[in-house]
Amino acid sequence: MANGTTQHIVNKAWSFAHVLRDDGLSYMAYTEQITFLLFLKMADQRTKLPGKHSNIIPPGKNGKRYDWQALLAEEGEDLEKQYRLTLEHLSKQPGMLGEIFKKAKPDIQNPATLKRLIVDLIEPEDWLSLEADVKGDIYEGLLAKSAAESPKGAGQYFTPRELIKAIVDVMQPTPEDTVCDPACGTGGFLFTAHAYVANRYGRKLDPDQKKHLRTKFVRGWELVPATARLAIMNLMLHGIDADPCPITSGIDSLAADPRERFSMVLTNPPFGKKSSIAVVNDEGELEKEDVAYERQDFWTSTKNKQHDLQTALEQFAAIASELKR
Repeated sequence: MANGTTQHIVNKAWSFAHVLRDDGLSYMAYTEQITFLLFLKMADQRTKLPGKHSNIIPPGKNGKRYDWQALLAEEGEDLEKQYRLTLEHLSKQPGMLGEIFKKAKPDIQNPATLKRLIVDLIEPEDWLSLEADVKGDIYEGLLAKSAAESPKGAGQYFTPRELIKAIVDVMQPTPEDTVCDPACGTGGFLFTAHAYVANRYGRKLDPDQKKHLRTKFVRGWELVPATARLAIMNLMLHGIDADPCPITSGIDSLAADPRERFSMVLTNPPFGKKSSIAVVNDEGELEKEDVAYERQDFWTSTKNKQHDLQTALEQFAAIASELKR
């Protein structure tokens, strides 16, 4: 999953989770707050990269700022108010930005704890110098730790980054493709495919192809809303700006045909024939109801989805390695 540097940050983030747990915040709620703050920090860092990178966090009325630097400047109750107003302001924005902060709530009520999270955990790190999906790695790391302390487990599986890259390298998407992931998780397949085309074709892309890559190239579905937020964040930070939003949340890819067609599907889908109807509870966690549906077009049964999935992934990785030689 994560490299050594990212694992260090996961452990650091987990230590903060225990502090916030004592304040009555669930692990899932804490993880969601981390994603909001990380996005603001990385959007700020993006403006400092070489080349022209406008701030994707728009100002409010009379030029009032709602970005990372505005949070850093505040203390005490003013910080708590600034954070609340920031989430409110961003939730009202159109397109992908509004989807990221849709129904966002400032669950960290203690200004001192919020300041410590901003200054001690997030501000010191150079996030954009870490691997591409660092937010996804932290999210997955926190889920794994949460699962270890919960009899329910996380109920989610994530595809290793190196395997995603290997699959994309084998499939070789082009600027003319439309790429779909019906179980997109944190968006790894989608932004890796986007980066592959951008890096391989670069200056050869004409204006229409650049627009297609930015607005129509990727499309994804994700069952868990908190995970879908991360996917949208990742795509937006990689230069994708589509309206309507290319990620649809709350949709189980086993349930039905979305009636959309694409030239390439890059995915690690749910394995098995049956799936329970799932709902997200007040804690932000996924719960399964007794009602279930069965896909008649899936003809192979399995009692151990994760074991069969791991075997399939190992076999694919071996094939990909041979093809690249």
